[in-house]
Formats: sequence, C-alpha cells, structure tokens
Amino acid sequence: MNDTLNDFKVTDRQSFVEFLDLLRKDFLDNPESWENKTLPDFLEALSGYTEDIQGYYDNMKINVNANKPEWSIIADIFKGAKIYE
Repeated sequence: MNDTLNDFKVTDRQSFVEFLDLLRKDFLDNPESWENKTLPDFLEALSGYTEDIQGYYDNMKINVNANKPEWSIIADIFKGAKIYE
C-alpha cells in the first residue's frame, strides 16, 4: 500500500470518496501488493475483515468501537480487505 493511502485521513463522506479514488489508484499502480485482485475475492475479504476489525483495534490497542462505525472505520475495512486472507 502506498504511503499516500496509508497516511490519508478519512474524516467525512467527501474524504471517504477521495480515499476510494486513492484505493482504486493503488490497485491500478500496485496490483502486486493486493492479495484480493478479483471482485468476488475482494468482497469476501471485505466481509471477513468487517467481522474481524474489532480484534485488530483491540490488538493494536486503538480505542475504537467498531460497532459505532465512522467514515474512518469504513476506510480501514476497505484497506484491510485489500490484503485480508
């Protein structure tokens, strides 16, 4: 994942749209860094990572309640689905 995508802060709907544009660009520019390259694989990973994201936050000691999603959590889910197995 490129540093721009890693460092991009999602705070609202508009920044989430910008994030999705960066995510698409990352897929086109760096497909080798994506575990899930097909839409079915990506959607499966998106579902699984959505299920598991609270564990990620807990393990990283990030004080986030994934049951109260914000735009930034949704962005984290999409980033995670890129590489989730």
